[in-house]
Amino acid sequence: MQRNSLKAFAVGAVGCLALGLLPGCGGESSTTTSPDSASDATANPAAGTSATGTGTLVIRANGEDFVREGFTTKDGWAIEFDHVYVSLSEITAAQTDPPFDPDAGTDLQAKAEVRVEGTQVVDLAEGDESAEPVVVSEVEAPAGRFNALAWRMVPAETGPSEDHTIWMQGTATKAGETVPFTLKLTEELAFTCGDFVGDERKGVLAAGDVADLEATFHFDHLFGDGDAPADDSLNTGALGFDPFAALARNGVVDLDSAALQAGLSETDYTTFLSILPSLGHVGEGHCREVRLTTL
Repeated sequence: MQRNSLKAFAVGAVGCLALGLLPGCGGESSTTTSPDSASDATANPAAGTSATGTGTLVIRANGEDFVREGFTTKDGWAIEFDHVYVSLSEITAAQTDPPFDPDAGTDLQAKAEVRVEGTQVVDLAEGDESAEPVVVSEVEAPAGRFNALAWRMVPAETGPSEDHTIWMQGTATKAGETVPFTLKLTEELAFTCGDFVGDERKGVLAAGDVADLEATFHFDHLFGDGDAPADDSLNTGALGFDPFAALARNGVVDLDSAALQAGLSETDYTTFLSILPSLGHVGEGHCREVRLTTL
């Protein structure tokens, strides 16, 4: 975690948060959870406006309880994570007017924005079940309502997940069999998201105060959720853990992206790639995924 100095600036009438750094605004896919950002923004006339003074905006990353507490996949594996490293870059928070709708196909129009410098690697499995979402960085920011967040996922430059964008490590247990696993992904992704959707609104920053924004990762989209009905769209679209377990050697799953491409069936590999753009959210709020690089 690092603290960054103020780097805020007004953006022109037609802005495109972070997308100026990314390969264009069109042709994107979106995450799949139900948003309510548009109606909420209507109820909050301060959206997209800037107030006087500055405060501290805390950027957090959250793998949700699935990562911190473990869960049962759609195919009955009890998953416990030791580490879930994600490598985040070009993290940009913005005050937008009108509110950015990632499903609308329109450009983001930012009134002001702040950016976290450099690449940040965090472990989403850090802490116990009561832990707060991991702090990625703190930035001095102009007061107002930050109703958009964007970030890229790039290979880590150093550390235990070096050269990988996502590194998942833990154990999976089913029918008395425990399989240690490590999934090491190199696919690059970039998400541009609208307003945070959750139990409480985030990103409303008063001068001299502190506010949070959160990049949320829905790993249940990959593994499914054994607590949800089998015909729930979450499970019908998820890969589960069986395809990974089938690739174990000597009782251990240790797979990178190349091994997944080589080892998974064509159908499972296509499903795997189709799920990656749906991992990024802001709470339950939508994101637009604008970059997926594969091998």
